[in-house]
Amino acid sequence: MSGGTVAAPERQAQSASRATPAPTSPEPSIDACDLVRRFGSAVALEGVSLSVGGGEIHALLGPNGAGKTTLLRLLAGLMTPTAGTVRVLGREVDRKSREARGLVGLVPSGDRTFYLRISGLENLAFFARLNGFRRRAAFARAEELLDHVGLADAARGPVGTYSHGMQKRLSVARALITDPSVLLVDEATHDLDPEGARRVRGLVEDCASRGAAVVWATQRLDEIRSFADRVTLLAHGRARFVGTIPGLLEHSRPRQYVLQLRNGSITGRRLAVRSQEALGGLGTVALAGDGDSEHFLLTLSRHTLLGSAFVALAAARIDVVACREDRSDIEEAFVALTEGEDA
Repeated sequence: MSGGTVAAPERQAQSASRATPAPTSPEPSIDACDLVRRFGSAVALEGVSLSVGGGEIHALLGPNGAGKTTLLRLLAGLMTPTAGTVRVLGREVDRKSREARGLVGLVPSGDRTFYLRISGLENLAFFARLNGFRRRAAFARAEELLDHVGLADAARGPVGTYSHGMQKRLSVARALITDPSVLLVDEATHDLDPEGARRVRGLVEDCASRGAAVVWATQRLDEIRSFADRVTLLAHGRARFVGTIPGLLEHSRPRQYVLQLRNGSITGRRLAVRSQEALGGLGTVALAGDGDSEHFLLTLSRHTLLGSAFVALAAARIDVVACREDRSDIEEAFVALTEGEDA
């Protein structure tokens, strides 16, 4: 694994970037089967399976303590499962399997993984040497990767002077040292500003476009909508959902919206009653807050389209002045599944 193990000799000779896309295979790049991990009497994972193909970005969701980081550490070979198996490109991964772990790059969630007093270039060269590169090749690889992640101008500055977003990009560069076939990313954007998060996602998308299988653990639920191909949602150490984003959204609770409504001189509770009569079974309407006579919380019934509610309100001469989503549909599905509801 990049940053702490020795890569297989044949991978040491590869160039920093592929001249052509990585060849695809009918076999998954990551094949984890019935993984169990216990810490004494505590169960971190219980029977979790995961299959990720080359070029796929697979999102890993779950509340704190769900087992996301434990699963990533098992996939990286940093931890041995209590039961179950992990294979990367057909090779079984465990703490003794240097060859298999050399195929895996890991972007950890923490920031305290670099030497802050030395430069980004020296940090990457150090980790390249740990992965079997000779000194000259290690520095050449480090310079190549720093340019790739947009840190060439800061290459010789101490990492302690880097911004949080720059350190995240440096983490991605370190994970790419061995040109891995599998990239594991743990909460890389949770405390980045939107531009920093976008740049990190772009780097990961580039890896996937060149054939890497990516597992992306995140708490930013809405970022996976146009980013991930498939998703696994963990709760209490178990996989509560595995599938596509549209499939995940089928588990969402009735959607909620905050509406600003007007109907002549009618306001407040009278307008809420009038609106409810107009909607019928399409949903429910309630005042959004005390003393607010124009803003209402609309909760749509299952399978009701927002446009249908608007048409019903318009027919009753109730104007929708403004509308915003109260909570995203991905967040609704996340809450329903992690609470064990089958909404």
